[in-house]
Amino acid sequence: MNTTWAAVAAAAAFVWLGMVLAISFLEAPLKFRAPGVTVRIGLGIGRLVFRALNRAEAALAAVVAVAVAAGRLPAPVVALTALAVAVLVVQLAGVRPVLNRRSDRVLAGEDVPRSRAHLVYVACESVKALTLPALGIAALAV
Repeated sequence: MNTTWAAVAAAAAFVWLGMVLAISFLEAPLKFRAPGVTVRIGLGIGRLVFRALNRAEAALAAVVAVAVAAGRLPAPVVALTALAVAVLVVQLAGVRPVLNRRSDRVLAGEDVPRSRAHLVYVACESVKALTLPALGIAALAV
C-alpha cells in the first residue's frame, strides 16, 4: 500500500463529491427558480452543465481508479471505488441517453410528460453522494 496514492484517491473522491453536491443538489434545482427561466431554457443550460460535470466526473473516476490500483489500496477502498464508478457508468450509459432524448423533444417544442429516468438519475446521484465521502475517508485511513 502506498499512502501517496491513497491521498490522491481521497483528494479526487472529495473533489468529485463537491462537484456532485454543487451541481446536482444546488445548481440544478435552483436554476428553475430563477426569474424568467423557462423549462426549455433550464433544460438547455442543464444539458451543458451536466455534460461538463459528467466529463469531469469521468476524469476524476479515472484518477481514483488509477490511484487505487497503483497504490494497491485495501479491499474496502476498491469496493467503494467500484461502486462509485459503476453508478457513474449507469448514469452515463443508461440514464443520460434517455434524459437527452426527452430533453431533445422538449427543446423542439413538444409537450412531453416528466420522465422517471430523472428520478433514477437523482437516485444515482444520491448513491454517489453517500459513496464518495466513504471512499475518501477509507482512502485517508490507509
